[in-house]
Amino acid sequence: MSDLEHVIQPFDARLVMIGSGCIGKGVLPLLLRHLVLEPQRLLILSPDDDGRLLAQEFGVAHQAEQLDQNNYETVLDPLLSAGDFLLNLSVGVSSLSLIQFAQRKGVLYLDTCIEPWEGGYTAPDKSLSERSNYALREAALQLRRESAQGLSTAVLTHGANPGLVSHLIKQALVNLAEELGDTTPQPTTREEWAQLANRLNIRCIHIAERDSQFSSKHKIADEFVNTWSVDGFISEGSQPAELGWGSHEKALPEDGYYHAFGCQAGIYLQRPGASTRVRTWTPSTGPTHGLLVTHNEALSIADYLTLGQGRQPTYRPTVHYAYRPCDDALLSVHELAERNWKPQSGQRLLDDEILDGSDELGVLLMGHARNSYWYGSRLSIQQARALCPYNSATSLQVTAGVLAGVIWAIRNPQRGIVEPDELPFREILQICMPYLGKVEGIYSDWTPLTGRHSLMPEQTDESDPWQFVNVRIT
Repeated sequence: MSDLEHVIQPFDARLVMIGSGCIGKGVLPLLLRHLVLEPQRLLILSPDDDGRLLAQEFGVAHQAEQLDQNNYETVLDPLLSAGDFLLNLSVGVSSLSLIQFAQRKGVLYLDTCIEPWEGGYTAPDKSLSERSNYALREAALQLRRESAQGLSTAVLTHGANPGLVSHLIKQALVNLAEELGDTTPQPTTREEWAQLANRLNIRCIHIAERDSQFSSKHKIADEFVNTWSVDGFISEGSQPAELGWGSHEKALPEDGYYHAFGCQAGIYLQRPGASTRVRTWTPSTGPTHGLLVTHNEALSIADYLTLGQGRQPTYRPTVHYAYRPCDDALLSVHELAERNWKPQSGQRLLDDEILDGSDELGVLLMGHARNSYWYGSRLSIQQARALCPYNSATSLQVTAGVLAGVIWAIRNPQRGIVEPDELPFREILQICMPYLGKVEGIYSDWTPLTGRHSLMPEQTDESDPWQFVNVRIT
């Protein structure tokens, strides 16, 4: 058995995959490599014929069908039976509707993002709070509270981020505890993980990612270029910026608001995430500027690591995404903002044309005795192509997380609705590791105050470098 066949999971039912975009194309060869699944028992369902050639290459069926609120049950009902798997990699198809359908039928389920129906992110009749990832997550958790015990497993948001990063955080906490001499037994419960983070004085956690991949063909005017789903990036980038709000924070930002419902672990800013910049740190370049794009993990991780309740808990770290996309994607975001968030008429996904570069995806834990600690995956485009066809460095980090979540759900078929933070981190990482390139932890003495005030005075809180006012770029 090769290193890339380290896990072989029997599965004698049917798998229906919704979506044949960047992640769908990348995960298909992984599923057929690691699941004992005859190709004829796998169906790709997509809104057009984009995935047909790929399906033919791998000997799987393809059906072109646009799912909407009126037809999804009619389309899916004859395709799925109890014990089958519904893998949702779509954009603009309601995750909650699919979960309810799957659990009524006894079908396993996994997605990489809690999606609303098409238009839900920008619906004019909804408030910013109602259009947030916080609201989508709270609706999913409410569905779990209302559901009976022992329903079929539905894994929420399990790609790279959200998904893989929740497990990287636990490994990073274990590494830090060992480094700093914390001899308490390794946590086994949510409360124990939060207690460990508190003892280590973790004040802030960034999902710190830098994508340096590039192609020979540069972005042109009226075109959005990206290394993963263009529609997905535009959707989440246009949502309000969101972050888990730490117990150490002294004051809300002027444009920051709590939600009037739910767990109170997160806040939102009255500003699109793709136009909200933050200071962060990644290994290849050190200090860098990232986009505070809303992601579910900022909320679920902050909630998971909370001691106490409500807006003033005993402990909670500030958690958010800090994303430095590839150069052409960053130019695309600037142009999108110039167009007042009206999407460009052209889209281009960078795949075979990528010449070089890598994706560094990790978690940056700050505030502890060693200051800052980045732990994550450093994967080059050359490594990604050698490991699995139809993947870039960015997509393989996601598809590895999808694969691990699918295998866990098959092994645990009656767990109901679960979040990544609730899955066993060692088991998930063991499946993902061969596809992540170099996985390492790196310490840094960087803080958001490093090198400040050299050009002109700035508004900072010198008494506490880990305040969000020091992280945000205004």
